[in-house]
Amino acid sequence: MESKRFLHRFKSDPWAIGSLSFILLVTLCALFAYTLSLDKTQYANQMHLSIHSKPPGFSCRMLLIPGEDQKIKTSIFTGQINADEEIPLSELNWLADGFEYKRYGNLTDYFDKITFGQYPGFDSKEAIQTHYLYSKRFLLGTDKYGRDLLSRLLVGSRISISIGFVAVFISLTLGVFMGALSGFFGGWVDRLILWLINVVWSIPTLLMVIAITLALGRGYWQVFVAVGLTMWVEVARLVRGQVISIKEQLYIQASFTLGFSKYTILVGHILPVVVAPLIVISAANFASAILMESGLSFLGIGAQPPMPSWGGMVKDHFRYLLLGKPYLALLPGLAIMSLVLAFMMLGNSLRDILDVRNTS
Repeated sequence: MESKRFLHRFKSDPWAIGSLSFILLVTLCALFAYTLSLDKTQYANQMHLSIHSKPPGFSCRMLLIPGEDQKIKTSIFTGQINADEEIPLSELNWLADGFEYKRYGNLTDYFDKITFGQYPGFDSKEAIQTHYLYSKRFLLGTDKYGRDLLSRLLVGSRISISIGFVAVFISLTLGVFMGALSGFFGGWVDRLILWLINVVWSIPTLLMVIAITLALGRGYWQVFVAVGLTMWVEVARLVRGQVISIKEQLYIQASFTLGFSKYTILVGHILPVVVAPLIVISAANFASAILMESGLSFLGIGAQPPMPSWGGMVKDHFRYLLLGKPYLALLPGLAIMSLVLAFMMLGNSLRDILDVRNTS
């Protein structure tokens, strides 16, 4: 009955449906980022300095020159690693035994020459045109290193989505454990945990995250752990208050009288009631984790290059706000804002839907 009532309220809330749909869309884009992106190299890090900072919709002919190592490692989850060289072209002339080309941005009359022998198994103009010459269109343009901006945004979404899940999982695990112990047992256990919560709470969150990150080292997983370790106090305070309130209910007192174990009462009768407010605070913590990671990446102590991060992309291009190409910084900034807004709106909607006083 309760689940049907929840689904009915959820379906009747357009903000909840819209927010959840957007979050699921971003999650799918993050999961299949390399399938959707134009740049399928690992971390979408294919650089073309000759076509840096090009506007959205820019297109260019590309020439692929095989490397010495012909083995290409490809995965829809990790991208591809290969030794091939991709070159933007401005001119190409066919010769009897090969062709000559001019690189994009080269204002001289210098041409590089390639023979058909450098393409094993492809010794004709038609074969090379089919397999090694193609056109690329950069829908959102290129960044200051000539990398596809849309591909970087897609791959960078993995950081934001994954840090939200990991940080919320860590905060829930620690927060529920500490809050449940504090509220259920009381006494010196409650005073000790409450003192620890207040100490952690008194430290500015960003400074604490920076300190933990510097202690563990700069990197991908270090940021996840650091953010998760600073968010558990909110969960612990919520769980503690809920457990103290629920413990005084008549059915809980009856469970003590009937001889149920403390573990059974806490895990089987009290904690399930706390699930609803935990869902709401988890949505808010998800948004906070994304903002925190973006801030750390902007400061240079988050995800490290060449791994793309929305905060790192803003850091790389914020000077372009005054150089006539503001979209290079605004697009990752809008991506951060939209995802955080979606989680906050979802959290607000869930708060209203799960409110027992809401009879609509």
